Amino acid sequence: MRCAGPMLLLRGLLLMAAAHSAVLRPPRHPSRSRHPSRPNVVLVTCDSFDGRLTFYPGNQTVDLPFVNFMKRHGSVFLNAYTNSPICCPSRAAMWSGLFTHLTESWNNFKGLDPDYVTWMDLMQKHGYYTQKYGKLDYTSGHHSVSNRVEAWTRDVEFLLRQEGRPMVNLTGDRKHVRVRKADWQVTDKAVTWIKEVAVNLSQPFALYLGLNLPHPYPSPYAGENFGSSTFLTSPYWLEKVKYEAIKIPTWSSLSEMHPVDYYSSYTKNCTGEFTKQEVRSIRAFYYAMCAETDAMLGEIISALRDTDLLKKTIIMFTSDHGELAMEHRQFYKMSMYEGSSHVPLLIMGPGIRKQQQVSAVVSLVDIYPTMLDLARIPVVQNLSGYSLLPLLLEEAEDEVSHRGPRSSWVLSEFHGCNVNASTYMLRTDQWKYITYSDGVSVPPQLFDLSADPDELTNIAIKFPETVQSLDKILRSIVNYPRVSSSVHDYNKRQFIAWKQSLGQNYSNVIANLRWHQDWLKEPKKYENAIDKWLSQREP
Repeated sequence: MRCAGPMLLLRGLLLMAAAHSAVLRPPRHPSRSRHPSRPNVVLVTCDSFDGRLTFYPGNQTVDLPFVNFMKRHGSVFLNAYTNSPICCPSRAAMWSGLFTHLTESWNNFKGLDPDYVTWMDLMQKHGYYTQKYGKLDYTSGHHSVSNRVEAWTRDVEFLLRQEGRPMVNLTGDRKHVRVRKADWQVTDKAVTWIKEVAVNLSQPFALYLGLNLPHPYPSPYAGENFGSSTFLTSPYWLEKVKYEAIKIPTWSSLSEMHPVDYYSSYTKNCTGEFTKQEVRSIRAFYYAMCAETDAMLGEIISALRDTDLLKKTIIMFTSDHGELAMEHRQFYKMSMYEGSSHVPLLIMGPGIRKQQQVSAVVSLVDIYPTMLDLARIPVVQNLSGYSLLPLLLEEAEDEVSHRGPRSSWVLSEFHGCNVNASTYMLRTDQWKYITYSDGVSVPPQLFDLSADPDELTNIAIKFPETVQSLDKILRSIVNYPRVSSSVHDYNKRQFIAWKQSLGQNYSNVIANLRWHQDWLKEPKKYENAIDKWLSQREP
């Protein structure tokens, strides 16, 4: 009975997707008469922040005063998503304005090629004074050998733990505020820059601050090649968490899990027994880390206020992806579930509507055209995103009708480690459709987020027509079976080149990567599995 209405909506979405695929219309710049001067722009991007914490009911769990400040004085997006739920590919999309399959930023080792023109490059070219601090992570060549090899070998038929078991660690006392020292150091640099440089500029500026929090910390207890599975905070931040509001997620039994979810849970070392207290603690510590992140955002807002720049500056706060924090029997990201793919997006400043909740689905590729729109720089290339300004401005623009329709969907895709199949998500107003690999070999997932916000019931079999329509839209945007095949080929080429570079030392090196605790029990078995994978021809 519920399908009749959504089917009409899906047909409309399909027409819009086809138009988007044929011509990516760049947004026009705002009317110059309405914006006599260009605003300063500050973008604060953190890592692993669950966007649902910025609005009800998630915001009842932890005290985030500066997120709340931005909500009172600006707009919050209720449905903002990453374009790839892992650090480097997500940031590549945000800085290039292009979907992952267009830049081929497949994993944390392969981000943007050096010649990509970012929105900050263009702003600098058009008269903005630009400054970056902290975590960037959008170019090629980053992250550990383990991280690369795990991504390249995800199609091999073996199951190995790639992460340390998630755990918590309390440090310091109630006076210990600066837990993530490196993030505080770059925040201090940004604050100093605002107070000593920005305040004296005669031209508009664009400032970027990249934070590592609330990303989990490294876990040395797991061995030499440890992952990042420790949620670390101090009593000072833990007191900002409302324990009674922490929701313990519902888990499916291991036998009922989707095959890709089971693989992810196993490689993330989450298939063992966890008590409710363990899960509650992991979530509480994570929320405390979000509170510390909020305080760094507050330092930037306070510096702008103290220098009288706040009224001339657009501030944006977002994250590269979220954090599952033990939802769906997983921690970390690398998933299309809400905890991993839903990001915060808050924008405030001159001309931005105050106390507005924006329900439109948006994603990180929208930041590129938004930045150019703010700077009144015409977009001279086709981008994957759309400017957010029409959703934000207090006064409607005369030129909005010429922009072309904003897509009523967002795309996210994942090709990295801890997941054994390329993954694609199409998110519309009501539906979340997730498909894998070639669309045939792995069963898809469909969630009705209006009725099932926790994504506990896969209704793909129940609504085949909806699946078919959403899949048709997705294929009009990206030929995902072909992209998956390209990633397969890339993974093999990269692994072979790496293996050959090691020569006789290969067996020792691969045995002692992050999966060493499992690998060393039967090293020949796993080497043989890799050899079998390398010998297989792609269909």
